[in-house]
Amino acid sequence: MSLRNDLRNIAIIAHVDHGKTTLVDALFQQGGLFRENQQVEDRIMDSNDQERERGITILAKATSVQFGDTTLQIVDTPGHADFGGEVERTLRMVDGVLLLVDAAEGPLPQTRFVMRKALNLGLPMLLAINKIDRQDARADEVLQEVYDLLIELDVDEEQLEFPVFYTNAREGTATSDISVPGTDLKPLVEAIIETVPAPPDEADAPFCMQVNQLGYDDYVGRLVVGRVISGEVAVNRMVKVMGDGYTNTARITGVFAFQGVKRLPKDIARCGDIVALSGVTEVAIGDTLCNPEHERRLDPISVDEPTVAMVFQVNDGPLAGRSGGQYVTSRQIRERLDREAYANVSIRIEDGESPEQMRVLGRGELQLSVLLETLRREKYELCVRNPQVVTRDGENGKEEPVEQLIIDVPTEHVGAATQLVGNRKAQMVDQRQEGSRVRLEYLIPTRGLFGLRNQMMTATRGTAIMHHVFDRWMPWSGPIPRRPNGAIVADRPGPSTAYSLGKLQPRGVLFIEPGIDVYEGMIVGEHNRGNDINVNVVRGKKLTNFRASGKDEAVNLSPPRLLSLEQALEWIADDEILEVTPEAIRLRKAILAANRRPVIHED
Repeated sequence: MSLRNDLRNIAIIAHVDHGKTTLVDALFQQGGLFRENQQVEDRIMDSNDQERERGITILAKATSVQFGDTTLQIVDTPGHADFGGEVERTLRMVDGVLLLVDAAEGPLPQTRFVMRKALNLGLPMLLAINKIDRQDARADEVLQEVYDLLIELDVDEEQLEFPVFYTNAREGTATSDISVPGTDLKPLVEAIIETVPAPPDEADAPFCMQVNQLGYDDYVGRLVVGRVISGEVAVNRMVKVMGDGYTNTARITGVFAFQGVKRLPKDIARCGDIVALSGVTEVAIGDTLCNPEHERRLDPISVDEPTVAMVFQVNDGPLAGRSGGQYVTSRQIRERLDREAYANVSIRIEDGESPEQMRVLGRGELQLSVLLETLRREKYELCVRNPQVVTRDGENGKEEPVEQLIIDVPTEHVGAATQLVGNRKAQMVDQRQEGSRVRLEYLIPTRGLFGLRNQMMTATRGTAIMHHVFDRWMPWSGPIPRRPNGAIVADRPGPSTAYSLGKLQPRGVLFIEPGIDVYEGMIVGEHNRGNDINVNVVRGKKLTNFRASGKDEAVNLSPPRLLSLEQALEWIADDEILEVTPEAIRLRKAILAANRRPVIHED
């Protein structure tokens, strides 16, 4: 069989913040993609606004860079477990993987996840131990930990034989001997070309390609992204779409290759190329595009089951439509969510209890909060309930997802961290000292992670580092306590005043500032105690014609705790709702009227 020796397809996989996107930047620079004097942003592949703001990769992206006579087609994948669906489907487009591991942190939960997926597909691997310039780097120990992890995953002896490099992605250096400093990435590139097999050249076979990703362009419309498995595809050529229970035909109107962050038009794409095609509108991820005269259906793309669900519904609050929302009806929200599920195989949409509710299932809180933030920026306005775990019926009854949780924490905060997770039905698997920090490993129900991050940051003064990934299903572990504090709830509409907020400060932590419009049932703070209280936050100071000592004292307000979208989702309880609008995030009770809610202490 002839091979395309001028091409290599590889995915870069790693845990969050281990340097994938920075390494791609270095490959671009040394591959001559930019001029010497060209100003280029860091992490150029993180082109999405939220990716830049959060500092993480959310969407898998394809690119390519030329080294000599060989083109490296690279897929940059997300590192967070919530976006594992992006990793799973993109691995189908490559012939090998480059695993990055932080020289200090070592392999973490998502490292195990992506390695298992890659090895199950039989992909050859290269290992790059990155960030060797860190003061706390321990490259030799990390290498042994990677070998230990591979043995745990029960890999073949052949898969344990892989090239190892020590890299500094920020400086763009790689070396196979840590005692010999690297000068560039040439040794790593040469190892990729030697280790990753060249794709077979089946240009004479009928055209076949699987849809691995969907996109959209304002000029050419719907884009389908995938790797050409066999044959060739050219502009104006007819293809047949083989889907799950349906078929249709389409004419290719454009063929685009990826180079850097650009899409370049091509006349024809050959076997092995990763390309985007326009002109195919009725298609879904996992469908097969083939020659109409030679029908062929590839195995559909499967991803792990979702573990977290949230109810999305129409905003029915008193301030609905007053915060910049342009799309507010259930039909508009449902259509947008259907488009999201259409382009993301790890998102599912189910009917809610009423026509105005939709149940959205995903891989974690972060994935769903990214979706909510995307809707906000697109001028959608809606309400969401608190996250709930997805359950299933097993052999021994009700089962729930359990996750592997790793916490890196300074020694002095170990007691606070263990107490927090112990209250959430976590089981300790391992504990080990690493310098001045301790690594704690647990198995914890997914429910136990809801709201844990904020409490952990508070208990450890912001020093803890948490990572988790789905492990398996286990029998239901019983009730898990969540928020210990009650809510401070407004009991009437109007603008909040400094006078009334000042009187409420001793009762808890406030979420709003003076001058904010509130309504009955809106949550304005967190109570010091476990019960909810209804309060008047719109009361003004009584004014008279008489002067007295102390009457003109200034009101000193502490800065309010302004919750982000993720913090608000973690904070709300079962009887509360988060109102998400383009201009504001509000917390409220599901039942607004105080006299219709369960009896609570009145202030």
